[in-house]
Formats: sequence, structure tokens, C-alpha cells
Amino acid sequence: MKRMSLSGQVSDLDLKLLRVFKTVVECGGFSAAEVELNIGRSAISRLMSDLETRLDMRLCQRGRSGFQLTEHGRLVYESTLELLVDLEKFRANINAAHSRLVGELTLGLTDNMVTDANSPIIAVLGQFHQREPEVSINLQVAAPNEVERAVIEGRVNLGVVPYHHQLPGLEYRDLYQETSQLYCGARHPLFALADGQIDRQMMQAHDFIVPGYAHSVVLKERFPDLNAAAVSFQVEGIATLILSGQYIGFLPRHYAAQWVDKRQMRALLPETLRYQVPFKVITRRDAQPNLLRSAFLQALAQAEEAE
Repeated sequence: MKRMSLSGQVSDLDLKLLRVFKTVVECGGFSAAEVELNIGRSAISRLMSDLETRLDMRLCQRGRSGFQLTEHGRLVYESTLELLVDLEKFRANINAAHSRLVGELTLGLTDNMVTDANSPIIAVLGQFHQREPEVSINLQVAAPNEVERAVIEGRVNLGVVPYHHQLPGLEYRDLYQETSQLYCGARHPLFALADGQIDRQMMQAHDFIVPGYAHSVVLKERFPDLNAAAVSFQVEGIATLILSGQYIGFLPRHYAAQWVDKRQMRALLPETLRYQVPFKVITRRDAQPNLLRSAFLQALAQAEEAE
């Protein structure tokens, strides 16, 4: 009946025995291997006997004639070299996996953030790609409520939205502040007036654009005297109405700058008719652990600390 050897898993003990065997072969015998292994000849002999028993093979001839490998011994030595190379490759791959990330990271950003110099998103995206080139970025831009919905439904890993309420299913982290100011277009009667000729009371006589998104709550609290005459759910819609010359409205300062620079818009009482909007990073509260999401959140936190 044919005997079965090494029928179970290769254990840590087997690897130890094979490494001892490899050293003995490369040292040319037990005596020379004593120094290399830092164990006595009798211990080496016992370990070699254990390996031969485990493999059910005679690996070497040892005695007065010296140390000599058998044919089985040469086969086991060559196989041991291959095994140890594969183990080292496995170890290197696992270690590399700990130091690099792979996969797809999905981000949801609020529309019209790109021109805000206070936002760290652009810089962090560039740095993150340099550090983690094997991560694929899926970037989606939408209105704040759509970004919130995408995060809650798990369609994006994290989002960036202006903070106006706290949904129970989301976690919020501070990111940066956006400044909004009151503007009129070049065709509007207030545009040609000097700053000293304008006061807050004059604003009540002019039609005002109410944003249909979250900022409307802030505006009603801080500027209840403004005369609501139009509504828009997009920042671009508010800019369009302002440029018509018939309305005044609040815009993010960074977004309005493109028309201010061309003298197509101006800010009205910029020191008083302004407000700050905190932007926050949102993640799903009960989301499963995700290395990519955690790494990007860490990158954002580091950017905030640097600022």
C-alpha cells in the first residue's frame, strides 16, 4: 500500500524544518550549519530526522563519508527554494496592499463649488491621486439635496454640501466656509449709485430673488425686510435673474466674481449684506467600513489642519 506523506497543510513547523534543511544544504553539512543556525549538531540532526519523517523521504546521507543529498533531497531543496520565493512574494504583496489603495471612490459635490478658493477639494483631489494612483475617482456634481440622497442611499461614499439641517442618517464634518453677498446687475437702478448713496432701507423697494434651496431659511431670518419676487433652485438661475437688471439677490462671492470683474454685477453694502455658509463633508452614519472613504476623509482633515 502506497504511503501518503505531507497530506495535511504545510504548517509553520514544516516551514521551519525546510528552512533548517535549506541552510544545511547550503552550508554543506551539519557542522558548518551549527554557526549559521546557532544551534547544536544534535538539534540539527533531530530536526532533519523530523523533516524526513514528515516527508517520508530520505533526504541526505550523513556519516563518515560526509554529507551528501539524495535524489529526493535535491528535489526537496529545489522545491523549498521555490516555496520560499513564493512566500516572500506573498509577503511583499500583502505589505504593499497595506501601503496602497485600489478600487473606486465615489464623491458627490455640490454644484458651483469649483471657483471657491476656500474649498480644499481641488487640491486634495490632486494630492490624493498622486499618493493613491490606483484609486479610480468617480466624481458626481449635483444640488445639495441630491448629494444628501445619494449618500443616504449608498450611491456615493461621501459628499460635500452647504450645512443647513442635520439629517439623522448622516454624519457631518466641518470643511470650510463660503461667503455670499447681495448683488445687482449692470442694468439695475442701484448699479450706478455710489456706495454712500445706498442704505439697507433702499433694498426693500427692489425685487429680491429667494433661493429655493437651503439658504432661504438663513435669509428669512437675517434679512426679513427683502421683497421676495422671484425664486430659483440653482445658483446659475439666481445669477441669470440678477443679470437681467430687474432683481437683486445673494450669490456666493467666488461665483459672482466672474461678472463683477467684467462690471456686469456689483455687490451691494458688502460689509453688512453678507452671510457665511458652512460647507460640510457628509457620510452615511451606518455605512460599512471603507478604506478609500477613510483615506479621503483623512486627506481632507490634513488639508484643514494645514490651513
